[in-house]
Amino acid sequence: MESRKQPYRAHILAIPYPSQGHINPMLQFCRRLVHKELKTTLAITNFIFKTMQPKSETVQIDTISDGFDEGGFTEAESIHSYLEHLQTAGSKTLIDLIKKYQNSDSPIDCVVYDSFLPWILDVSKEFGLVTASFFTQPCAVNFVYYYVHHGLLKLPISKFPVSIPGLPLLDCLDMPAFIAFQGTYPAYFELVLNQFLNVDKADYVLVNTFYELEAETVLAMSKVCPLLIIGPTIPSFYLDNRVENDNEYGLNLFDLEPTISTNWLHDKPKGSVIYVAFGSMVNFDENQMEELAMGLKESNFYFLWVVRASEEEKLPKDFVQETSQKGLLVRWSPQLKVLSNEAIGCFFSHCGWNSTIEALSLGVPMVVMPQWTDQTTNAKLVQDVWEVGVRVKADENGLVGREEIEGCLREVMEGERGNLMKNNTVKWRNLAKEAVSQNGSSDKCIDEFLSKWKA
Repeated sequence: MESRKQPYRAHILAIPYPSQGHINPMLQFCRRLVHKELKTTLAITNFIFKTMQPKSETVQIDTISDGFDEGGFTEAESIHSYLEHLQTAGSKTLIDLIKKYQNSDSPIDCVVYDSFLPWILDVSKEFGLVTASFFTQPCAVNFVYYYVHHGLLKLPISKFPVSIPGLPLLDCLDMPAFIAFQGTYPAYFELVLNQFLNVDKADYVLVNTFYELEAETVLAMSKVCPLLIIGPTIPSFYLDNRVENDNEYGLNLFDLEPTISTNWLHDKPKGSVIYVAFGSMVNFDENQMEELAMGLKESNFYFLWVVRASEEEKLPKDFVQETSQKGLLVRWSPQLKVLSNEAIGCFFSHCGWNSTIEALSLGVPMVVMPQWTDQTTNAKLVQDVWEVGVRVKADENGLVGREEIEGCLREVMEGERGNLMKNNTVKWRNLAKEAVSQNGSSDKCIDEFLSKWKA
């Protein structure tokens, strides 16, 4: 490329799918790019911008519209309606955004877009921009969707286990939930399959994982879809500490109570606390909430449980008072700070990908209770491939009982198998740090992406 007068190598516009679990990995990737002398702009929706009033010292923040500027997703009549409006309004406002920068002293050179938003590639190519599709979920999940999208795995699946190159044999409940329970959330199922609509036209395909974690899957998928593995995308402070002042995500859709959690953990013995968090979207019924509460209570371990305000009324009467000597309930917590605290001995999780890769990167064994989308496949990997946790078993009615919960917690916290898991988490933590270190596998992939704009 011709030499630039600007003090940066290129200007990258990054556009995440508008949810917490997609914004944070994209933001962290932007910070890595800034550290490597690129200018980055993160484009979030008008609603999220108004709600959060985000600020960043290194990454510029701009906006597009999802068609629901006042209320976001909650304004939409349905998932399908929201996704339609997001594409229509998003395309129009993205065009306006690109034109705005074209007429400035920092025109856009490349658009990194969430793979859930393939229409962004078409808009970007109209302007002749370099494009990079960013897959937030692990390769294992992406490759299953690839197989379904291309008709290599026919639905409904007539025989289990299923064999896909680079993956362990998958039973029904190991499949992404949209496949295991076909017909549920059809709009979301269409969304994940459509990641592959035009990905072959993207200049780069980036995946938020690290090579050592999914080596066989990466090699298999790379044969049909060339990949650059650029994870784990968590703040540098917890990995290589090369990016200055990068110790938190910085964008949160929920009110944090940072000091309550960390102060409570301060005097707890090393490895004595179970951290319980099921993400921002999981909703349990009253029966399941009761079993969770009683399983924690009867285990008699210390526990820190994140319970959203909308879920509090489902808790058993007097539970908070009866467990006040052992437990603390908060509505949200600074998860990275909590997981990195030496008092934490186990992470009881829904097994969302961000939570999973955080636990792996910080060396925390897990008990996993997957609910939907990629979580079921992540749970398979956690238990049977990486061997860093156990998956709870539901009964014939889909309920996970208190005895099952207590037993799994004990297995991780004090069982023989728990010691093996703890040793394995140390291995994965070291490999995660190595991947993002200078000349590590993920760092090299980022450099390959940046080779388009050599200094």
